Amino acid sequence: MATGRSHFRCPLLFPQPTAETCDHAQFAKGCGCVKDANWELGGQMRVTLNRDGPLYHGIYNQRTSAERINSQAQALGIERPKVRNIHSVRNLNTLIYLVINARVLAKAKSINKGLLQMN
Repeated sequence: MATGRSHFRCPLLFPQPTAETCDHAQFAKGCGCVKDANWELGGQMRVTLNRDGPLYHGIYNQRTSAERINSQAQALGIERPKVRNIHSVRNLNTLIYLVINARVLAKAKSINKGLLQMN
């Protein structure tokens, strides 16, 4: 199966080694500079993606939020559902959100209580 990848190698070493040298670290190892260019649609999309736009930031915030929730669920030991049907998975996810939100609420109350005692 053909891919959209192109493999570029050091012109000082390939196709035939020349007497010229280069101060690049890979050249000193003997393999020379190598670059794999990804010309497939997904690779082009990653390169040309506008990372300053509001749509990108909205999706990025959703993704990082989901990763934080998964990380907290993993810390609680409840990230892997041991259930098989979709209703049970949904109930388990709701439980995870409730536990995480209860912990956040308790932490916020603790911080607020500490701030009120300082006055």
